[in-house]
Amino acid sequence: MPTDVSDPAHLVDLGRYPLLEPGSPAYRECVAAARRQLSDKGAAEIPGFVSAAGVAELVRDADALAPRAHPSGGQGTAYLEFPDFSLPPDHPRLHFADYAVRAVAYDVTPLDSPLRCLYEWDPLKDLIEAALDRGPIFRYADPFGALNLAVMGEGDQLQWHFDQTDFVVSLAIQPAEAGGDFEVVPRIRSVEDERYDQVAAVLSGDRSRVETLPMTPGTLLIFEGRHSLHRVSPIVGGRWRHVGLLAYDTKPGTMGSDLLRADRYGRTEALDVPPLTWP
Repeated sequence: MPTDVSDPAHLVDLGRYPLLEPGSPAYRECVAAARRQLSDKGAAEIPGFVSAAGVAELVRDADALAPRAHPSGGQGTAYLEFPDFSLPPDHPRLHFADYAVRAVAYDVTPLDSPLRCLYEWDPLKDLIEAALDRGPIFRYADPFGALNLAVMGEGDQLQWHFDQTDFVVSLAIQPAEAGGDFEVVPRIRSVEDERYDQVAAVLSGDRSRVETLPMTPGTLLIFEGRHSLHRVSPIVGGRWRHVGLLAYDTKPGTMGSDLLRADRYGRTEALDVPPLTWP
């Protein structure tokens, strides 16, 4: 591990994205471009955010963390809620599909993990805050869900679903050998209209509106998934798919439920002291 791992600036392509110079023209253009993308499609891709050398470091980090990942899986609906079985059986809220993923929780991520250092770095939070343009944002207070490494292997997938949060921030670290595509139907529903007929069509196999966002290592993605249906297609091959999930909210103190913790991490009690160094 580099001796300066506690300073995540070395991971970022600062020539392209000068996070330490927020008043610079390049910084302002990055923010403006992200805002345009969010306005147009509810997703802003910042490609090459992490340099090639930084990606290599994050891959080593992720491979070392992967054995700490807890597997979860089963069947779920697109709405990530307990289903209402009084609805007609063909209703999209009663459409079940398989999911399987592994997650490394925040509390078992070493303090000197470069992914953790990047998440806890204020210049990154400031950039995301500026791109979202929703006022101040705060890191989750949840010792499990504030930062996750999502680890997916052969046969793992995420079913079509909507997020229950306004936005998600992810960092692509390593793609699978095949599969593992992030597929999206942008803005398929709204606050005013659930558009169940259109959702049902996608769940039944209609791909006419499906877009694929490339899983390119080093890309930072800000995604407003509450109204865009999305999934991760099944993983093929022996290489792990690694994605960092960085959790922020527009209010402080956000915590997950014990039910979610038990399912996603296999426990409800956090460690008292995070690991200080790599094992």
